[in-house]
Amino acid sequence: MSVASAHSHAVVLILDYGSQYTQLITRRVRELSMFSVLFPGDASLDRIKGVNPRVVILSGGPNSVHVEGSPRVPDGFFEYCAEKNVPVLGICYGMQMITHLLGGEVKPAVHGGEYGRMPMDIAPSSQLFDFLSSSTVNVWMSHGDEAVKLPAGFTAVAKSHQGAIVAIENPERRIYGFQFHPEVMHTEHGMEMIKHFLIGIAAVPADWNMGQVLEEQMAKIKAQVGPDDHVICALSGGVDSTVAATLVHKVLGDRLHCVFVDNGLLRYNEQQRVMDTFKNHLHLPVLCVDHSKVMLDRLRGVSDPEAKRKAIGAEFIEVFKNYATELEKTLGRKPKYLVQGTLYPDVIESCPPPGSGQKHSHTIKSHHNVGGLPKDLQFELVEPFRELFKDEVRAIGRLLGVPEQFIKRHPFPGPGLAVRVIGDVTEDGKLDTLREVDEIFVNTIREYGLYDEIWQAFAVFLPIKSVGVQGDQRSHAHVVALRAVTSGDGMTADWYSFTPAFLRDVSNRICNKVRSVNRVVYDITSKPPGTIEWE
Repeated sequence: MSVASAHSHAVVLILDYGSQYTQLITRRVRELSMFSVLFPGDASLDRIKGVNPRVVILSGGPNSVHVEGSPRVPDGFFEYCAEKNVPVLGICYGMQMITHLLGGEVKPAVHGGEYGRMPMDIAPSSQLFDFLSSSTVNVWMSHGDEAVKLPAGFTAVAKSHQGAIVAIENPERRIYGFQFHPEVMHTEHGMEMIKHFLIGIAAVPADWNMGQVLEEQMAKIKAQVGPDDHVICALSGGVDSTVAATLVHKVLGDRLHCVFVDNGLLRYNEQQRVMDTFKNHLHLPVLCVDHSKVMLDRLRGVSDPEAKRKAIGAEFIEVFKNYATELEKTLGRKPKYLVQGTLYPDVIESCPPPGSGQKHSHTIKSHHNVGGLPKDLQFELVEPFRELFKDEVRAIGRLLGVPEQFIKRHPFPGPGLAVRVIGDVTEDGKLDTLREVDEIFVNTIREYGLYDEIWQAFAVFLPIKSVGVQGDQRSHAHVVALRAVTSGDGMTADWYSFTPAFLRDVSNRICNKVRSVNRVVYDITSKPPGTIEWE
């Protein structure tokens, strides 16, 4: 997070202890027009002080506070919050940590824990719930430990029907805790609870809006890039890089130089479609570089997903370097900056929470904007959206006049179709087959009026063949998978529930029009446990 943002907006700081819902807390705060940032739970006290938080939320997590080595806030944390009058809210593990560190006691739950949607009974008088008229509310539980003795000065203000303490508060010290998850939709009045805590108790101003953010980012770009410096931007055809380029172009004009790389891994007719948008709708200065032959030659024989991603990333870097060299000959100076559409989820996912057993080297997928560029790239980065989520970038795009049809495009991965072909992408016409199938699938979704209901939809080429009957003859042809998910920011996702009629129709269209395919399957895996892409 930039220092500028910390000083221009009230900061709600979330410390991450590994809950699957932590990013959702961050999003919920943003939805209330407040600026939230997420740090690993083992962030130093100096780092916490550096953002001058108005509130600190301690997330849930899978650890047990009574186990040696479990993650916790840094020494001096509660003293700092008391000195600066900073309210603290612990959620699940966060509440247990508050209890444990301040002199209470946490033990394994007598009844084996509480999981799922359960009722809780609220005490007659409390700061946390004084806005509610009901004394019983259903909340989402997920805990194996429970507080059995509270620290001095704390009061239990809600209990489960099994008798577990599920909400605590100490108004004098401004420290509060929920044993349940208010951020998930399964908790009744959950969003109201978060809003009441942030506004009613902590008095955080709602000073985060995209119009102001746009103005701030334009000022930051102007301050970062010198009056004679030039900038290059690698356009992928996706929303993030396109809106970033549009923003930078508005500030720098013809000192921005965009390059769109056809790496041979694009969707059906993608080059023509995106270049038309860049030229005729956004009026961006874009050079199209056909790097498909070089890229596919490099990928020939490569089956490992991580090896494919690294090879693609390396080739992109070569294109950038060559482009910069050519520009230097024309301009008389080398471009100093590289624009990237890095989003906040990229930053979050590059910083695993403490106690997770993960380090930065334990990569789920490389080729992310964070940590994916070589140290000798020789460019300074311009990342105007590093603090934003996808929906916030779309809002910025609308303010900049990016066409709505483009704003609503489904995300497309940087490595392109390489992560949608399992195995070697260059074999057996896999890419052409996949392009045809993907085009049929997405067009059918549009025809049914479902495109805007879905976060991302695509086809995957599977490394198997199956026996079928086509034209009264035995066939031995390829199997493809279809994937469609709903999501708010891509950090969690659920599979889209098509009607049987739709699935029957799209399967028939694919098998009838793409003769090299005789079987279609639909992926019904959520994220987690799966990722959205297959590789």
